[in-house]
Amino acid sequence: MRQQTIRKVLAISIYSLASWLLSPCVAQGQDFPTKPIRIIASQNPGGTTDATARAFAEYLTQKLGVSVTVENRPGAGGMIAAEAVAHAPADGYTLFVGLHSQLAQASVLFKKPLINPDADLVPVAAVTAGGLPAAVHTGLWVKNAKELVELSRQRPVNAGNYSLGSGWHLLLSQLAKETGGQFVVVSYKGTPAMFTDLVGKQTDVATGSVISIDPFMQRDGLRMIAIMSDRRSTKYPDVPTWAEQGFTSPAFTKLLEYNMLLAPASTPKEIVDKISSTVADAASQSRRMMALLEMIGSDDNVLVGEPLTKMISEVWPVYRQLTTELKLTPE
Repeated sequence: MRQQTIRKVLAISIYSLASWLLSPCVAQGQDFPTKPIRIIASQNPGGTTDATARAFAEYLTQKLGVSVTVENRPGAGGMIAAEAVAHAPADGYTLFVGLHSQLAQASVLFKKPLINPDADLVPVAAVTAGGLPAAVHTGLWVKNAKELVELSRQRPVNAGNYSLGSGWHLLLSQLAKETGGQFVVVSYKGTPAMFTDLVGKQTDVATGSVISIDPFMQRDGLRMIAIMSDRRSTKYPDVPTWAEQGFTSPAFTKLLEYNMLLAPASTPKEIVDKISSTVADAASQSRRMMALLEMIGSDDNVLVGEPLTKMISEVWPVYRQLTTELKLTPE
């Protein structure tokens, strides 16, 4: 009788294990991928979002053995690209790369956001966008953050902005609130057009990633006055942070920018984990990702798992709180 019971329990256990191994989710995770993957980026080429998307695409292609392509769909504060991915089949073959500030802002920035990033997308990984230098054109006498404030008290300062609801957008609103300065925010669908207008003196100041501003610095001699970061950039170590110049509230110290990789919310966990674990070592193994991080002056790793969850839980509430407090609205 005892032997029969043991055999019965063993048979049930083997059957349960086999059923689990053959379940659709596990099978999907083991087989994935079997066809090309598409990454939809929320910004135009020329900035860290596009560069990050292409670094991920190249590394995933190498590691997973399928073609991974990048499609750029800028607009609506990143929501056009995010909506396309959120409504795509949740099978891991359509992914999103965009600024995490755009996702953090959506629920409080827009009255009717196209999607709810918290519910409609699942985080996979994140890469720092590095410090964001603020620069003025050569026709201005401004050489630092305090002189920018002085100018804004004399006349409205036209400020180029790379995305609705960005950390820079919030910083400008907080700067106006704290100093009484006048800043007119001019939003663009990415950084190339924004810096082109700055060089052409259509705007007075703009902020973007090191990778996006660097060509204009070398060719057109823009003047950096501050960097939006918790530390100085290794690329431009002589440029002080906003905090070093006396601006220490959360808008100047906590709104660090990341480019995030996400999938549709119902994507099987096994597939999300496979993509996440694949890109986790990209900062040390992908030549393209390493070159990108060196270019933006960062030695940070790709965030996955608990560090990614921690970053979202700490930073997203700050974005949302400041957006609400400052009554930030789309132009």
